[in-house]
Amino acid sequence: MSIFDRYAPFIQDYIYRNNWESLRAIQAAAGDAIFNTEENVLLTASTASGKTEAAFFPILTLFSEDMPRSVGAIYIGPLKALINDQFSRLNALCEEADIPVWHWHGDVAQSHKSRMLKNPSGILQITPESLEAMLLRKHALIPKLFGDLRFIVIDEIHSLMRGDRGGQTICLIERLCKMAGADPRRIGLSATIGDPAAAGEFLSYGTGRGTVIPKIENKGIKWRLSMEHFYISQQDQPNEKDTADALPVLDEKTDTAPEHADAGMGYIFEHTRGKKCLVFVNSREECEAVTTTLRSYCEAKHEPDRFLIHHGNLSAAYRETAEEAMKDEDVFMTTCTTATLELGIDIGRLERAFQIDAPYTVSSFLQRMGRTGRRDLPPEMWFVIREELPEPRSMLPETIPWKLLQGIALIQVYIEERWVEPPKLDRLPFSLLYHQTMSTLASCGELTPAELASRVLTLKYFHRITKDDYKILLRHLIETDHIQRTENGGLIVGLAGERIVNNFKFYAVFQENEEYTVRWGSQELGTIVMPPPAGEKIAIAGHVWIVEEVDHKRRLVYCEQIKGKVPAYFGDCPGDINTKILLRMREVLREDKSYPYLMKNAVARLAQARQTAGNSGITDSPLICMGGNMWCLLPWLGTYAFFALERFLKLKCSDRLGLKGMDSSRPFYIQFTMKAAPEEFFSILIEEAEKEFSPMDLVYDKEVPVFEKYDEYLPPELVKKGFAYGILGISEMKKRILSWKSLI
Repeated sequence: MSIFDRYAPFIQDYIYRNNWESLRAIQAAAGDAIFNTEENVLLTASTASGKTEAAFFPILTLFSEDMPRSVGAIYIGPLKALINDQFSRLNALCEEADIPVWHWHGDVAQSHKSRMLKNPSGILQITPESLEAMLLRKHALIPKLFGDLRFIVIDEIHSLMRGDRGGQTICLIERLCKMAGADPRRIGLSATIGDPAAAGEFLSYGTGRGTVIPKIENKGIKWRLSMEHFYISQQDQPNEKDTADALPVLDEKTDTAPEHADAGMGYIFEHTRGKKCLVFVNSREECEAVTTTLRSYCEAKHEPDRFLIHHGNLSAAYRETAEEAMKDEDVFMTTCTTATLELGIDIGRLERAFQIDAPYTVSSFLQRMGRTGRRDLPPEMWFVIREELPEPRSMLPETIPWKLLQGIALIQVYIEERWVEPPKLDRLPFSLLYHQTMSTLASCGELTPAELASRVLTLKYFHRITKDDYKILLRHLIETDHIQRTENGGLIVGLAGERIVNNFKFYAVFQENEEYTVRWGSQELGTIVMPPPAGEKIAIAGHVWIVEEVDHKRRLVYCEQIKGKVPAYFGDCPGDINTKILLRMREVLREDKSYPYLMKNAVARLAQARQTAGNSGITDSPLICMGGNMWCLLPWLGTYAFFALERFLKLKCSDRLGLKGMDSSRPFYIQFTMKAAPEEFFSILIEEAEKEFSPMDLVYDKEVPVFEKYDEYLPPELVKKGFAYGILGISEMKKRILSWKSLI
């Protein structure tokens, strides 16, 4: 029997109605794995390949043959916008079979949630944070809600494999299954998995099952890529570059432009006119600034505003307005966004995506470009690389266009090797351990230390954490009143812990800043951190506002809209760049190769950078003399190995080398003064790297390197251990230092 014939009649009808002539390869492979095995399944295929349908066609077929007596499948999505999108898609699919679809996150009405609690059935779509809240607040209902749970689908699983949020998701699934007495199969979906075997192992944590990973032969897809470079102070637009494989760039000059016009922004403004586009940026601050600038172009040219905004600090109303407008086939607007529109969302016939500067990861680049290219159009992305014009007296390495090199490297490693960042699963998740300990105690009530340890430490994600470490944690939490010991010797949440657990922000394990809600009359605009005093200006929702009142007690900011331009601030947003990208950046400088997607300005800027690199020798020797005792080290290491090298130099080598005035531009270069010669520099680094030393040696004296959200509540010794063994890329750093032996 073919997979199509195995589908339920209502699934077959759905396929006919949508005029699908045949099943896609991913759908046939998923059907085979789900129908014919009892294993977990990891589905990896390009964006817009139909992975969601591939998973749910067989699941819903099985449900129609034997309807679950509770919620039968949980769909876990990393973003509210993704859940909203999938909710409407799944509803259309399930309506005929009378299989309810429920969505559950912070923006969903309580009445909808109440109906699900009264009639647990069908499919529940939920974020990890809302699932945490459910386990904590609806603990007694879990067996009723999920007693016959058969599948857990984790969408965009790659986005959950690089930090505590993914660990939280796996812990929650394990806890829920134990509470409900259920043994569901897990199905992971992703377009950008760097190491499928590791991802399959992560997906199966704690299940006792293996993971089937169907190999899907992807058809060759032609990309439409361009990358152009601008100096921010430069006024001229680029001319057309006659390259057959590159995108045409129109030579359009602006008659009028806003004050302090930015050539890169003018380029985006002209090439989004009359089209449906996304403009991706790497931070919420930049999202606000770009939207404000593009709207000022509309005003200067007396055109209607055609720019929307979408990021995590905006109110639900603003986000959903942008989502709906982008899905409307008759609306030709452009949305400026962060990663919130990066994952999985089908926003219709999107013609073009822009990326301002380079994203941090290949995965992010592929996801963002994958928002385009649907409805049989080729994926299309225009990189807009912006750089401050170097001062006349600027020295190397400030004159190297790092963002341009990063963008080229991200594209090349994928084109040449199909390389995507592997998951990072080797951390010591002490912050998450605190969180799951408190969540377990808050939901279960009094437990003996042994009972608590058996519930928490047995969660597969904590397999690297020892019983001794857990004892240290529990003793500290009792001392700080986060946990309280009862007369019977049991443990309950203490007074200090209650304040943490009872705050709605407890559900999330990712770092948040103290946020204030911004209101304009009765309308909620979104949230900001560190609000300025009354009379000052703020930027949010793509407009500028003057603060009229700040209510610190209720964390509210009241404002009125005005014209103008000011920077926004939503908290720090560090990027994590892999060593593979840094090495390819060096190769970009070394090789005499042209890239067909580079436009005129970018070609010229790269040629200039290659000449600078060749004259200075920075691709041949990592240590360059800047004049006198000033030196620059370019180690070509990723973020966490670079981080380790900074500390290694300061703590292990500084005294011997006489290093002073260390100044880093992570992860590209470190500048310092020293009196040693290059040979002595390398000899001492290699000698120290060959010595046995503990990762704890790279933690500064009296430093408690709080890195994750709940680190501040941990005993200092565990914070240091988690940082030294789980964050610092020491082995990668050592390998690089030892490779410098040939330079002595």
